[in-house]
Amino acid sequence: MEYIQLGNSDLKVSRICLGCMGFGEASQGMHSWTLPYEQSLEIIKYALDQGINFFDTAMAYQGGTSEEFLGKAIKELTKRENVVIATKFSPRTQEEIEQGISGQQHVYNCLEASLKRLNMDYVDLYIYHQWDFNTPIEEIMEGLHHVIQQGKVKYIGISNCYAYQLAKANAYARSKGWEEFVSIQGHYNLIFREEEREMVRLCKEENIALTPYSALASGRLAKHPGEISKRLSEDSFAKGKYDATQNQDLEIIKRVEEIANQREVSMTEVSLAWLLSKVTSPVVGATKAHHIDGAVKAVQLKLTQEEIAYLEELYQPHQLVGVMAQYK
Repeated sequence: MEYIQLGNSDLKVSRICLGCMGFGEASQGMHSWTLPYEQSLEIIKYALDQGINFFDTAMAYQGGTSEEFLGKAIKELTKRENVVIATKFSPRTQEEIEQGISGQQHVYNCLEASLKRLNMDYVDLYIYHQWDFNTPIEEIMEGLHHVIQQGKVKYIGISNCYAYQLAKANAYARSKGWEEFVSIQGHYNLIFREEEREMVRLCKEENIALTPYSALASGRLAKHPGEISKRLSEDSFAKGKYDATQNQDLEIIKRVEEIANQREVSMTEVSLAWLLSKVTSPVVGATKAHHIDGAVKAVQLKLTQEEIAYLEELYQPHQLVGVMAQYK
């Protein structure tokens, strides 16, 4: 495993971040393919054994049980200081808005609940899960500043936003002498490259870490054309993100398969090796040990410039999907 500095922080993270959305009680969430605790524990242990020290979860994953599973596993398997834990907080609910709960109070309440579920005193990276148009960003940044000052958060990140929003938030924080976002967790992979329009450029100039989710397009970039997994068949959220462009994406996936065959490696390795040439640490979900094996091997696979160009050549612009689709 290789390690890298997370943007403008002193956090040293593995080049692969283990995404924990696949852990938790399925009955409390939207996903039927999630793992119960004992299986989650096995995957987390295997990740640690492979040198992964960076773990990403969220209050929204499986009703908070993903956080519970991760926190319990870390306590059983390793020392807290040996890992970098990221979790995410959601926007204010309509009920909170009606009750007059401010953005500052919302940040504090969400963090306290997450720390309780994680059974931890602090998180290394606290991520704003998506831009909230009903809450002033000034309130969010002040709330995040307070919890950092309290020692409950080391650094802050953001997810699912436009480049202008990230720049706006950090500019405001800078004007106040407060902490800025050090990372962005956006939707970015070989068949969805819209982040390259502005976000990638901004992050390169400002040394903001790119830690994208959906690194393998919910498995599409890891499977041979026609190969179907349980998640590919059952994950309606992922279907909504990728089904509309499956024909144009298929041609790129075929090129991934071609290079994988030439290199005698897996499609996972090729797809992630491409992404690792662009970003700090992609978030890779795993519900089986071999998912982790492929991700770890990808760190060592260095594609040539010709291979990268060949993989990128057929890309066509995509409509915004998933969480970002509501921002139109």
